[in-house]
Amino acid sequence: MDVMAAATVRKIIHVDMDAFYASVEQRDNPELRGKPLAVGGAAARGVVAAASYEARKFGVHSAMPSATAARKCPDLIFVTPRFEVYRAVSQQIREIFAEYTPLIEPLSLDEAYLDVTENLKDMPIATEIALEIRAKIKAVTGLNASAGISYNKFLAKMASDLKKPNGQAVITPRNGPAFVEGLAVKKFHGVGPATAEKMHRLGIQTGADLKAQSLQFLTQHFGKSGPYFYGIARGIDERRVKPDRVRKSVGAEDTFAQDIHSYEPALEGMRSQCHSGEDRHTESEVR
Repeated sequence: MDVMAAATVRKIIHVDMDAFYASVEQRDNPELRGKPLAVGGAAARGVVAAASYEARKFGVHSAMPSATAARKCPDLIFVTPRFEVYRAVSQQIREIFAEYTPLIEPLSLDEAYLDVTENLKDMPIATEIALEIRAKIKAVTGLNASAGISYNKFLAKMASDLKKPNGQAVITPRNGPAFVEGLAVKKFHGVGPATAEKMHRLGIQTGADLKAQSLQFLTQHFGKSGPYFYGIARGIDERRVKPDRVRKSVGAEDTFAQDIHSYEPALEGMRSQCHSGEDRHTESEVR
């Protein structure tokens, strides 16, 4: 008997907004539409928080130093982030999600998992739910969203990247394992550059290579992540969509205009970041 068929196959949607911060800025300022845009500081020590698709064509991406971005794209326009606006738009989007399911797991302001196996609209086809959600997001916010649909979180996340921007893709139980086998491990969600490099040193380049390793081998080399890698190499991910996921940390960061080489300025900078993190924690508790 087909075990997958015998069990209830979950229907998971991963919704990911397209170039979210940059798209909000282009929506609100028509003069920015169609132009290469970076959300972030233009100063020498600035960092790109988000880049429009026009900027991405030049190799500009998030977390890139602003100076590097400006060299790659001389016509790049920098816009100061407006996080209060992004949070408000994100709330509009989550209200749309809530029309379909209470099982919503936000990952950030611009992406979330939804479990629509049983949904509030009694719609049997997850791809149609994703289409409706994306259309509503466009109608309410004027922004484009992409989506991935699959039977688990890992593959739904991978699927959402396949038809970006403004598209959606589905990975079924039948083609899930083969999809993973043909994928480079460096493209796996949850495998960062350092882990990918370690896998490469061990001769693991693709999902097929990962699948060839024993659970003991993967646990030996990757610790607690070993069983996770063992499962996803086979298209298996048992993690549930958790709407009540507990926030384990709150971070705050800043880039100083000049290098700091003495104790007192460093201490003052740390105090400032601690207060910023405390404010964010308080705000999240209020929400």
